[in-house]
Amino acid sequence: MIRSAKDDKPYPKPAPLLEQDAFMSIQRNADWLMRGFEEVLEEHELSPAQYNVLRILRTAGPSGMACHEIGERMITRDPDMTRLLDKLEERELLGRSRERNDRRVIRTRITPAGLKLLKELDDPIRSLHRSQLGHLSEKRLRLLVRLLESVREQTLAR
Repeated sequence: MIRSAKDDKPYPKPAPLLEQDAFMSIQRNADWLMRGFEEVLEEHELSPAQYNVLRILRTAGPSGMACHEIGERMITRDPDMTRLLDKLEERELLGRSRERNDRRVIRTRITPAGLKLLKELDDPIRSLHRSQLGHLSEKRLRLLVRLLESVREQTLAR
């Protein structure tokens, strides 16, 4: 029990809260999962956010995406999307160009070098995810995905 320095009386211990325990468990597990992910990406001098941008652009195909569309699909928010894209463009992993019809819109497209890098990362990332979560059955993994989606949907509905 924690004691107050002032009067040496114990602080009241709050009642356990299951929701808090669940939150803390999600945070611990997310941190643990990200450590291995960051190690794989580090070998290719990529951050998780940069990898996510490249994955998003791969699914966009040759038409690419506007910056705000990429931001909407990011796993985690990045307050400086322009800087993130600048770094990837410097490495020639993506390219940007203004739309002819609307000069305000800048389209971002993955380059062949970006596609090649993602192809190199596909197997190591899959292997990592299998080593982290492969002990769970397909049924349990689907349940986990559904539960976490439910949490996110409820939070977004507020």
